[in-house]
Amino acid sequence: MYGNIKLFSGTSFPALAQRIADYLQIPLGGVDIIQFPNENLFVKLHHSVRGQDVYIVQTTSRPVHRNLMELLIMLQTVRLDSAGRITAVVPYLCYARSDKKDQPRVPITARLITDMIEVAGADRYITFDLHAGQIQGFFSIPGDVLTAFHLLVDYMRDRLPSLHNPVVVTADLGFAKKGRNYAEALHTPMAFIEKRRLGNQARTEALTIIGDVEGRDVIIVDDEVDTGGSMEQAVRLVKRHGARDVYLVFVHPVFSPPAVERLSALPVKEIVTTDTVPIPDDKRAKLGDRLQVVSIAPLLGEVIRRAHEGRSVGALFNE
Repeated sequence: MYGNIKLFSGTSFPALAQRIADYLQIPLGGVDIIQFPNENLFVKLHHSVRGQDVYIVQTTSRPVHRNLMELLIMLQTVRLDSAGRITAVVPYLCYARSDKKDQPRVPITARLITDMIEVAGADRYITFDLHAGQIQGFFSIPGDVLTAFHLLVDYMRDRLPSLHNPVVVTADLGFAKKGRNYAEALHTPMAFIEKRRLGNQARTEALTIIGDVEGRDVIIVDDEVDTGGSMEQAVRLVKRHGARDVYLVFVHPVFSPPAVERLSALPVKEIVTTDTVPIPDDKRAKLGDRLQVVSIAPLLGEVIRRAHEGRSVGALFNE
């Protein structure tokens, strides 16, 4: 139906795009991305993509607005070059927390972002672990919302023999349903942390723990770590309730300041995450050997191959 797979990368995470290209055994497409002195961006492809099946890999983490604008311009560039089909591969979608109008006079920015991606030229999208499931409905184009759940569960399943009476703990009640999936997959009991967000501030307050963690190794799960406040409170709360070793498991390592400083000071055994967001070398160094990054590149590569060939993606997960 379409031509060959053409894979391009923005500047947000070229290493991830290269790992995907290596899995697919294809070269990354050549592209010039230039920022002029006035901060305007310019994009030029090295070769034509007319009639081809184009995938643009660009995560929209920090610097958020530069990376988002770059993605939009790249989408329009390949659209104007008459690409056969265009897929935006966005492992981490920015503004995903702004998914509802929960108070007067506020926007639903996640909807704006999805509209912009469509208007720029995307025919399809691929992303990972959206903060809220309803964001899928903001897109009117088809796409694949993938999850790193299986990758993280496989990693922790290998750790289970060395854990003592493990229990899965969700960092807040909002993640309870997904947390139960972790507990069922790992065959462990569950506990929950109740917290509340203080107004429009990034800070939250952990209130209490529902469940038993005393004398157990604890696996705290969440979708992302931004400033690290929720994880810090969760760790200190389970420790006060008698937890033994603590493992942190989450998908998106956003790591806004002072997340790395908070995590590095916590009494945790391992910090397990993925590469949906690049982690700079200086942050990796502060977290040391406790940081374990599970790559999403093979999964993304396989999904791209199946999408290109018109095969089921759900079959990868026995769905």
